Amino acid sequence: MVTTAKESPRGKTMTGNILSLERVLILIVPHIGREPCCCTVVDPRWSFSSMILTIPLIWKLFPNLKVVFANPSLSQHYIHQMASCIQKDTCVLPMETSPEFPGYACLLGNTLDTANVVLSQPECSLDMAIDIALVATFFLETLPPVKSSEGESRQGSSDEDDMLIDDVPGLVLNKALEQQITNAIDSRFLLQLTNVLFRQVSLGMQSYDEDKEALAIGTASSFLYAAFNTLPLERIMTILAYRTELVAVLWNYMKRCHENQKWSSMPKLLAYLPGDAPGWLLPLVVFCPVYKHMLMIVDNEEFYEREKPLSLQDIRLLIIILKQALWQLLWVNPLTQPNTGKSVSNDLSKKNPIELIQNRMGIVVSELLSQLQDWNNRKQFTSSSDFQADSVNEYFISQAIMEGTRANYILMQAPFLIPFTSRVKIFTTQLATARQSHGSQGIFARNRFRIRRDHILEDAYNQMSALSEDDLRSSIRVTFVNELGVEEAGIDGGGIFKDFMEKITRAAFDVQYGLFKETADHMLYPNPGSGMIHEQHLQFFHFLGSLLAKAMFEGILVDIPFATFFLSKLKQKYNYLNDLPSLDPELYRHLIFLKRYKGDISDLELYFVILNNEYGERTEEELLPGGQDMRVTNENVITFIHLVSNHRLNFQIRQQSSHFLRGFQQLIPKEWIDMFNEHELQVLISGSVDSLDIDDLRNNTNYAGGYHAGHYVIDMFWEVMKSFSTENQKKFLKFVTGCSRGPLLGFKYLEPAFCIQRAAGSASNESVDRLPTSATCMNLLKLPPYQSKELLETKLMYAISAEAGYLDGCKTALSAAGQSNSIITVLQFNLHRKEKKKKKIQYRVYQEHLGIRIKMEEAKGPVKHVLLASFKDGVSPEKIEELIKGYANLVNLIEPMKAFHWGKDVSIENLHQGYTHIFESTFESKEAVAEYIAHPAHVEFATIFLGSLDKVLVIDYKPTSVSL
Repeated sequence: MVTTAKESPRGKTMTGNILSLERVLILIVPHIGREPCCCTVVDPRWSFSSMILTIPLIWKLFPNLKVVFANPSLSQHYIHQMASCIQKDTCVLPMETSPEFPGYACLLGNTLDTANVVLSQPECSLDMAIDIALVATFFLETLPPVKSSEGESRQGSSDEDDMLIDDVPGLVLNKALEQQITNAIDSRFLLQLTNVLFRQVSLGMQSYDEDKEALAIGTASSFLYAAFNTLPLERIMTILAYRTELVAVLWNYMKRCHENQKWSSMPKLLAYLPGDAPGWLLPLVVFCPVYKHMLMIVDNEEFYEREKPLSLQDIRLLIIILKQALWQLLWVNPLTQPNTGKSVSNDLSKKNPIELIQNRMGIVVSELLSQLQDWNNRKQFTSSSDFQADSVNEYFISQAIMEGTRANYILMQAPFLIPFTSRVKIFTTQLATARQSHGSQGIFARNRFRIRRDHILEDAYNQMSALSEDDLRSSIRVTFVNELGVEEAGIDGGGIFKDFMEKITRAAFDVQYGLFKETADHMLYPNPGSGMIHEQHLQFFHFLGSLLAKAMFEGILVDIPFATFFLSKLKQKYNYLNDLPSLDPELYRHLIFLKRYKGDISDLELYFVILNNEYGERTEEELLPGGQDMRVTNENVITFIHLVSNHRLNFQIRQQSSHFLRGFQQLIPKEWIDMFNEHELQVLISGSVDSLDIDDLRNNTNYAGGYHAGHYVIDMFWEVMKSFSTENQKKFLKFVTGCSRGPLLGFKYLEPAFCIQRAAGSASNESVDRLPTSATCMNLLKLPPYQSKELLETKLMYAISAEAGYLDGCKTALSAAGQSNSIITVLQFNLHRKEKKKKKIQYRVYQEHLGIRIKMEEAKGPVKHVLLASFKDGVSPEKIEELIKGYANLVNLIEPMKAFHWGKDVSIENLHQGYTHIFESTFESKEAVAEYIAHPAHVEFATIFLGSLDKVLVIDYKPTSVSL
């Protein structure tokens, strides 16, 4: 009758009839199955409540009937009846009348609408909440996954929180019905359901009913697991993470079970779970994604200092629980054979729910452990070995290398369970196999580069970009061409290529080139405004990705410190709020202020827009469609913070990172990189300080030119090396190999092996006055036969401190001239052409006390002279600062005041001491400097600037020496 009236063409004119029918139903509904009803017990399949609640969107048709159904006692009767039928495996679903409106889906939507009212009643019992959750769980598991709306998708930060279910053609619900279900499971419903379920396990209660607690925990976990598999996660996760006590309740329960070594069995809550399924399975599969979501917006102070939401001690215990559960599930006693991919199909969720929950469990536990490992890398609170499984042995490692094995699946899914050194060995084996298959070690290579030393970046880009992926994997041999256009003598057996890679990586990743920027702690990340400097910037990023991959592919370590949030892009991961301090500490502080703001945030007049400022060009961008009209409030501030962090850490550098990744993956497959976290990836690129073992280096050193292991000079050398500080040992390693860090697995793996060669000549005064020299392309130290340990130490320290390049030559010359206490400020300018041939000048400023090594950059191209100048004593500190600003403005520096990063204990007053400024240039004389500065528009300033200088020196730089 109802269906006929609803679907009749005359339905719109039958309002009176429908209202009459509603009155009849209102009289009938409270009678069925309740006192004084004397009707015989009928088959539940023909239950009146089951039948009438399958009418699509019935409450729109009969709003008054909804009020009757929502009566607590009546709803309890009907919902309990449905719950009882479900537990007895009785089919409560009537025959379906429409594919768009399946009976079970309509029943779920209509029931949830009334359950909201029931749960809000103070007298709502635990039994009632359990029945509601049981019915909702049963029907949710029969639904197809509901996709996010476009707006919600934009609010979501990443695909990581999306359920890993492939799009498989199948049942499609009516949009109105789908909306009814998703709207019913809203923040109010989730809050009310968890409050009632956890009322008996409140955090403040000393005594508790163990059985009731297990039932409440299991019921909530079963319902939420089903909801995660079916409904859009964005709103659900945010509500559960920030507005309920779910994380705290589940953690207290799991902690107590672990300490008591007793987990309550919960198989009856999900009928398909086997009887021997571990008791931690359901609580963990829900706890992990919610806690992971919470950590996305937790700031560093909360996590490390205030220790919220969990104490560091609890997190250490959590890591142990997660590690043991994951190892048990994946290796010791898996419920099924693991699926080799992360995604699980919709078909799998229906046909093999056991495999679905195991795969889901493996993913969420791995992701949470990986995130906790990131926090530990940021600031250590537990030993790195705590993340490793205790039972990884040689058999496991041998299996892990073989594709298709369970150990290989674990290596891909949860690599942190395996010790880092074991994974490095696997990675090294993979590289060696790939190189061997492409003949990458041969002298007679098919790829030969002809590189002009003064155009190294340009030539490398043009020639490497022309190579196919197969050619990139093959060996490359290099011939250098000097400034006169003459090819340099020598056959490249690998050493010249290594020298080429060191020089090209140093040049290509230099921030002066405009493709990369530095964070405050000198970590590199893609320049969001790179397109304003280079028209083909994305092609350059592709080239740089290939370049870095080639260095790793050939086992060449390079001293390039990347920002962690950029390295995460090589793993195709997203960054969150806690990654922001390294990029923009000021913005981070502002967002934390908003997060902790106690007043009405809407009074601050903030909107969902963000201001971009690249090279003085300010643009406003919406964080959401219509964001300029969407005010930030207390309700949506977490979403705002999340979106701002996402914009700065992910969105702004997405194109650059994507092209870099494409180039990188030409040589290094994603599955190889997935074995390592970002911290470990940096170690793969640059080596490890921990591997700098002098004894290991000595045991793996070759000797030449008359030296041998027992030679008295060699004995003195190793004594000196032992006495060096760690910093000086790193300097030495960079001096002889080009990288300040040692190979990951020790110096046995250094290619070619380190060698000490006796420098030409006998132990005469002439030869011992010479400094040690090196050939980084061959990892070779040329050591004169010094007569004493003291002299050897002095000369070696002098050599490794001078390093390479004209700037250090200047330092050496100044030291020789008695200016050892001078402060040097170096301004380096590099002209870049912009569109329409406008010139942009980028700058770098370094400051250091002589004798204390701070990162210095090698000059670009030939530098004939370097100008040193000091200000006259009569010039005040204020005037010096004004002149520096003026000079910066004169040459159109970008944001000039940010250029001057004064070192510790350095002030403007110090600038009167000695020779205080070095201007890198190709100027031949002081007059040439004046001519450059004295642009017609700035003659007056140039006169003031030059007139303020007290002394001017020109240091003549040559490749082999620096003279003052």
